[in-house]
Amino acid sequence: MLLPCLFAACGAPQTQTQAPDGSKYLPYDQRTGEESTVYFTRNLSAEGLIQAYEQVNGDISGRVGVKLHTGEQNGPNIIPREWVKALLAKDLPEANIIETNTYYEGDRYTTEQHRKTLEVNGWTFCPVDIMDEEGVATIPVEGGKWFQAMSVGNHLLNYDSMVALTHFKGHTQGGFGGSNKNIGIGCADGRIGKGWIHTTPGSPDQWNIAEEEFMERMTESTKATLGHFGKHVTFVNVMRNMSVSCDCEGVAAEPVVTPDVGILSSTDILAVDQACIDIIYAMTAEEHHDMIERIETRHGLRQLSYMKEMGMGNDKYILIDLDNGGKRITAEEAAKDLKPFVRSE
Repeated sequence: MLLPCLFAACGAPQTQTQAPDGSKYLPYDQRTGEESTVYFTRNLSAEGLIQAYEQVNGDISGRVGVKLHTGEQNGPNIIPREWVKALLAKDLPEANIIETNTYYEGDRYTTEQHRKTLEVNGWTFCPVDIMDEEGVATIPVEGGKWFQAMSVGNHLLNYDSMVALTHFKGHTQGGFGGSNKNIGIGCADGRIGKGWIHTTPGSPDQWNIAEEEFMERMTESTKATLGHFGKHVTFVNVMRNMSVSCDCEGVAAEPVVTPDVGILSSTDILAVDQACIDIIYAMTAEEHHDMIERIETRHGLRQLSYMKEMGMGNDKYILIDLDNGGKRITAEEAAKDLKPFVRSE
């Protein structure tokens, strides 16, 4: 079901200006604007996750939803359950994990299938709210090119704050999956919202949106959710077990060849996703070849430039090293001396 009145192009075709090429990386010294703060730790553990989150949780209050990709059954790369359990026990004891059903037919396509998958994957230590289980709601997209509003799981409206807890990795269609993908796809409901993002209205091909247009539609979905929460949202990206595949591919994900890095956090969604990308680009050619190939061939960098165009944050940042007394470092310094990936729990 599509509701054409909610599309920005309602009633007439739009004339689109040429979007920046999402396959071209913009070096830091070519960016303009203000700097946001991003925190960084190499401590890939429950303690590191807690430390990163506690730097950016000042506006998290009331009823809290933790937006997490809980993964397909037995997926090997998701954020470890014990880390999330420790974070919630210490800092968010009343929070729910929040999710939505998928647009593709798989282990999380229906609520019944989704609940079984949550059980298989061990997400049983706190309530998990499948936000579109009981229906949808539409929330406005301010300044959207493609949408005037986005369809989300209607339980999203029950929350006062959101923590985007993101496994940073590659993505088959988006190039990479950071906080923007976690929110933009992850909060859109499984039938209407995700359909709007992936499909041209009236097209028989439900996956016909690609490259720059897909990145822009996904980002506008994210902006709708951020507009709903205002300042009561924060972002934590875990750079670990980074396959070029999304966690939605489960056990079929491509092998991990990119080194583990650490955990980054910010109250600025663009800054935290940009910092992760900058660290990837700062790796050696051998370390980052597969990930960069995935990002650039899908034009995934358009996520970043469009977030900036949409006023969603800054692509310049101060990177604070939590392991060294809060010293300011560069992405190149964060990417030094990385250990080869070794699977761990």
